[in-house]
Amino acid sequence: MDENNKEKAKKDEISWIAFILLIIGGLNWGLVGLIKLDLVANIFGEGTTLSRIIYLLVGVSAIYMLLMPPKLEKK
Repeated sequence: MDENNKEKAKKDEISWIAFILLIIGGLNWGLVGLIKLDLVANIFGEGTTLSRIIYLLVGVSAIYMLLMPPKLEKK
């Protein structure tokens, strides 16, 4: 595998991770709006370091997806 293909594979992997984190964040916000249930806070604790890291990763994923529109395609 040449260097260009390795770089593309890494970008695809990061794009998929960002996509999954956005799905998790979207579902969490949907639950908050629908039934006032913050699933991340319920699982990891409200205001804990781990829940804050998850919220941060979801936010960074949103910024990544805005700046680098991925091509999420099957291989």
